[in-house]
Amino acid sequence: MARPSRSPLLPIEALTEGPATPEAGADAARGGVRRLAVAGAAVLLAAADTYVVVLALPSIMRDVGLSLDQLQQAAPIVSGFLCGYVVVLPLLGRLSDLYGRRPVLLGCLAVFALGSAVTASAHTLGAVVVGRTLQGLGGGGLVPVTLALVADTWPPQRRGVPLGVVGAVQELGSVIGPLYGAAIVAVSSWRTIFWVNLPVAMVLAAGFRPAAGETARRSSGRTGRADLAGGVLLAAAAAAALLALLQPDALATSDSFGQLYSPLLGSSALTTPLALAAAGLLAAFVAWELAAPWGVRPLLPLRRTPALLRAADWPGALLLGAVLGCVIVAFAGADPSRQVVGDSAPALLAVAAAAAVLFLLLERRRDDPLVPFAALRHPAAYGALLVNLCAGAALMAALVDVPLFARATRFPDSQVQAALVLVRFLAAVPVGAVLGGLVCERLSHRVTAGFGMLLSAGMFLLLGGWTAGTLGEHAVLLGWHAPLGGADLELALCGLGFGLAIAPVNAAVLGAVRGSLHGLASALVVVARMVGMLVGLAALTAVGLRRFYAASAHIPSPVRLCPHTPAHCPAYDRLATAAVVDELHAVFFGAGLCAAAAAVLALVLLQRPAGGERVSLGEVLAGG
Repeated sequence: MARPSRSPLLPIEALTEGPATPEAGADAARGGVRRLAVAGAAVLLAAADTYVVVLALPSIMRDVGLSLDQLQQAAPIVSGFLCGYVVVLPLLGRLSDLYGRRPVLLGCLAVFALGSAVTASAHTLGAVVVGRTLQGLGGGGLVPVTLALVADTWPPQRRGVPLGVVGAVQELGSVIGPLYGAAIVAVSSWRTIFWVNLPVAMVLAAGFRPAAGETARRSSGRTGRADLAGGVLLAAAAAAALLALLQPDALATSDSFGQLYSPLLGSSALTTPLALAAAGLLAAFVAWELAAPWGVRPLLPLRRTPALLRAADWPGALLLGAVLGCVIVAFAGADPSRQVVGDSAPALLAVAAAAAVLFLLLERRRDDPLVPFAALRHPAAYGALLVNLCAGAALMAALVDVPLFARATRFPDSQVQAALVLVRFLAAVPVGAVLGGLVCERLSHRVTAGFGMLLSAGMFLLLGGWTAGTLGEHAVLLGWHAPLGGADLELALCGLGFGLAIAPVNAAVLGAVRGSLHGLASALVVVARMVGMLVGLAALTAVGLRRFYAASAHIPSPVRLCPHTPAHCPAYDRLATAAVVDELHAVFFGAGLCAAAAAVLALVLLQRPAGGERVSLGEVLAGG
């Protein structure tokens, strides 16, 4: 009997697999890899910017007039970014299905760059919130469109590795972001973090140029001269807006040009002559693009706007965005130390429920709905959403509560050292993402994702047994004290499990829906994860706080334990720490249950696409 041909553990050819679309040319494989590399770099930029605010937030608060004890007032900086990140994801995914990945990716980069400029130049809390919201709008759309780009370029049986790479890059941002922010803040101001995004976004946008064959095809169907007038108007509008945002001292304090920065109405910087000139130039650009004479190729296809409005189901997008936005603000605006949801949650959740009902009624009546529910009836489609929902809830527990445990037990005087404990977890996630992409191409999606989430669930159960001295323990081998201990291994394996599930979940949903819905399906999977993170944080925190209050009720007062030195009472401190540890044990056990639920859902629902190649476990172990 002929022996089956062996395939390498790392199939490098999977990254150069030709696209499945028949119209692609001979250079499509190289073009697909190039586009994935550029899109992956854009995802990394946006992901790093998501976490960079962790270290920059105190400096931002100081510059906009908030003290550190007013942290709750700065919450919109975070919730605004989350709203921008999530609420338009389904719409952006659908637009990429209708009009192509490249225009949407370029649009997302442009909005992200605009948000970065607004944030970098902001001097008020409102301006920072607007800038971060714009960054979320642009950065959030990069992930699902990139996932859809992978599905367009590689056939189902070869998507595992590139999907794993995208997932790894996204998770790598959580490691790079805080370190990158800390490095910039150490040598410059927090504003530099966001100014740097502008040239980087321009370089990435240039990388999305069409391939040579694609350019030739497009050029053959387009005639007319270049739109020089539109280019001049757009450049002038951009220059005026940049000068209005930067407010360079040489101009703002000049006797000749200083009047350009004097607000005409109130004190708003948006009413300065320079800002109004930028708005006027932008309006002139839009008018020119709409009415450009015959024989001129417009820079932007604005004349297609009516068709875009009709085809994209904007009413449905607005309703779904309202639902997601209300849910996010209701949970993200809560103070975890005293409440599950914010003070405005009853009204917000009522609005979300009403909008959800209207959305469902509207979608059932439309011929081309934003979310065609019939297309998501496959178990792998809705299963991927449920798996990511549960996985997100468990993931947030690790991101928030592992540093809290470290701060309460090992590093009470250093927030930075406590946060660095999480690096063991975060660094393992991208490794697991790539490994999961490799494995799910050989085994089934359900086995890969299920094993990964079971691994994380098991590690959470071990975390639930940590004591106050666990993080200080180190492994001893033949008298040598290793720099790492069992807790470090448990954190790394927990992160590895989450990483293993990323590629198979995305591959399963992309294989379960038709190609014209890849962008939407990818967006819904990301939305499910984000909603799971927010709801899971609130629910698990509530469970943990209940345990904390129950344990704290039995702690005697410092006066009773240390009558002579109540201000310095080690016995009371130990009991208080034990109550915090008990609280976090409950959170870790709850996260383990969420991860276990994700594993069960993955094993039951996720399925490989019809016709996909499968390699047996024996062949994998044998190297074939």
